[in-house]
Amino acid sequence: MNPIYYTKPSITELEIRYATDAATNGWGEHCYEYINRFEQSFKQYLGVKYAIATSSCTGALHMGLAALGIGPGDEVILADTNWIATAAPITYLGAEPVFVDILPDTWCIDPDKIETAITSKTKAIIAVHIYGNLCEMNRLLDIGRKYGIPVIEDAAEAIGSRWQNNYCGSLGKFGTFSFHGTKTITTGEGGIFVTQDKALYEKVLTLSNHGRSAAQTKQFWADCIGFKYKLSNIQAAIGCAQLERINELISRKREIFDYYQKQLSKLKGVTMNPESPGTTNGYWMPTVVFDHTTGITREALIKRFKSDNIDARVFFHPLSSLPMFSAQPEHTHSYNISLRAINLPSYHDLKKEEQDRVIQSIQTVYAEFHKHIR
Repeated sequence: MNPIYYTKPSITELEIRYATDAATNGWGEHCYEYINRFEQSFKQYLGVKYAIATSSCTGALHMGLAALGIGPGDEVILADTNWIATAAPITYLGAEPVFVDILPDTWCIDPDKIETAITSKTKAIIAVHIYGNLCEMNRLLDIGRKYGIPVIEDAAEAIGSRWQNNYCGSLGKFGTFSFHGTKTITTGEGGIFVTQDKALYEKVLTLSNHGRSAAQTKQFWADCIGFKYKLSNIQAAIGCAQLERINELISRKREIFDYYQKQLSKLKGVTMNPESPGTTNGYWMPTVVFDHTTGITREALIKRFKSDNIDARVFFHPLSSLPMFSAQPEHTHSYNISLRAINLPSYHDLKKEEQDRVIQSIQTVYAEFHKHIR
């Protein structure tokens, strides 16, 4: 039985041709051509004024937070259910991540919990559109305006997701995206910083080039301590090809999700990524959550998947459950959902018969537990 991987990129002759051209000709005066092209194409796609390609989404978030002046003694609010990469840049700057619980349906940050967590030290709110699901951006932006706190979008997992006709990542003070090899579009490793704010863009641009301002005329002169989070020209070449195919790639993700949902919706107590009215979910990672009443656990799903030679990718653990943070089990949704959920394989060339194997595995586990609880 051939293995079924949870994800892998879609690479065609176009990506190979562009990468080969960059490797062959993208040096000297041409060393930024694909980078510039990639940034321009992404700006046009997302509908933003400014973009800076980076070596990772983590780096983009780090520089954006630094440009906002966040530092020691400051607090940044984010959901407890997240990947560590959202919290890590906060700690790099000496600030403190403040975790709050999630909504049970979208698995994104609970706006009500944000308001109770705001203090005089709160300097930012990070909205993470987890697995392609959308945060309640209207409420979050209202909270930001009410308290004078910038709302940042970590859209690493949400390319193609839209909130009321606006793409995720274009609504907050700034947005960040990931182009890791697992994502809907990839540059291998990579990310991007985007914003509508010219002053913020110029600060991040300076930080991204070892603190060298674009306005500085002295060669090798740094105006401040900066970072080195640049995307390479070869990576950007792959990204340019991916952006030319972006609608196809997102459509395929939605097709894969729809097939899963159609089959699994027949099982009582089983839910998947939501798509509320007025939103579009890019469905980066189709995820299935089992209600308590089913009795199904993460461990049972992992065991079944492994026995059927299917990659088992677990739902994110609560960040506060990790050893470097203080446990907050009162975040009941964050601590609960991760124990009874699993991500499903969703790479672009996943065959229907492979999806059927995944579905059959889930149905087998469901039947076993259903028989037990009856």
